[in-house]
Amino acid sequence: MRNEMTITVDDVAYTRPQRLVAIEPGRRLNIYCTGTGTPTVVFDSGLGDGTAAWGLIQPAVAAHARACSYDRAGLGFSDPPTRPSTSANMVDDLHRLLHAAHVRPPYILVGHSLGGMNMKLYAETYLSELAGMVLVDPSHEDLGKGAWAIDPESQKYYAPYIETLRQCLEAGPEDFAAGSALARNCLPSSDSHYSAAINAVRLERGEQHGYLQARLSEQENVWFESADQVRAAYRPLGAIPIIVLTHAASARAPDETQQQRDAKNRLWIDLHNQIAAMSTRGKRLTVENAGHYVQMDAPQVVIESILEVLRDSRGE
Repeated sequence: MRNEMTITVDDVAYTRPQRLVAIEPGRRLNIYCTGTGTPTVVFDSGLGDGTAAWGLIQPAVAAHARACSYDRAGLGFSDPPTRPSTSANMVDDLHRLLHAAHVRPPYILVGHSLGGMNMKLYAETYLSELAGMVLVDPSHEDLGKGAWAIDPESQKYYAPYIETLRQCLEAGPEDFAAGSALARNCLPSSDSHYSAAINAVRLERGEQHGYLQARLSEQENVWFESADQVRAAYRPLGAIPIIVLTHAASARAPDETQQQRDAKNRLWIDLHNQIAAMSTRGKRLTVENAGHYVQMDAPQVVIESILEVLRDSRGE
């Protein structure tokens, strides 16, 4: 169940690029930094999302520390990807971006969904740069195969979905006419969490080839190449403070049994417990009345978790 009250992100900063930083010749990523103070809090969004996904969180955090969100390659205002959008490549991009933008470690890494899986890989790859981590309903490298083992029928929908995204990439502007099947399947839908101006920009950017390319590549890699990369990189994270936030139990979908839904809900919690257990100071919390976008449904819980890790990392 989600909260009935919807808080809207309306900052005009999310309607335009903030700072385009070259991470290699001819390729730039958009980064948006606010506030001052260390450690710097770095945000990564879910699959297909950009900086606006943190519009309810970043301003509050920036009152206490420097806070930076960014658009992955092809998303938001960043240039299109020049290589597959795997977790390893996205982590490499972020590492290059932070260096090129002179955003120095240590970092508190905050990631939602796919961004959570990416941030875990960043922590495992660059542990010396890590001050703490808050993962918001993060994806896990074993989630895909685990859910498909519980509900084998559900896997048969994956290949057709990827083919639909491929058709989106091959379509022309004329194919995205309002009300068309491709427009429904390919373009970002209006989201009540965003202002009309931000939704208009999301739709405009969502028609771009780079966005469609990135969305397809992120999706076709997440449970395969990306999952393999994260699985291979596993390492304990010592005593780094970690908080993992889990959304409330999901209700049964029409095409699954209650037994399958219960098993999937248990799997989600088990995998999140595994992430928290990577540190001797890790913990997991269930956020009641919140769906997958916990940062939209219960922003104060996310803010308080980041500030707790921030204080912990400072020894306060």
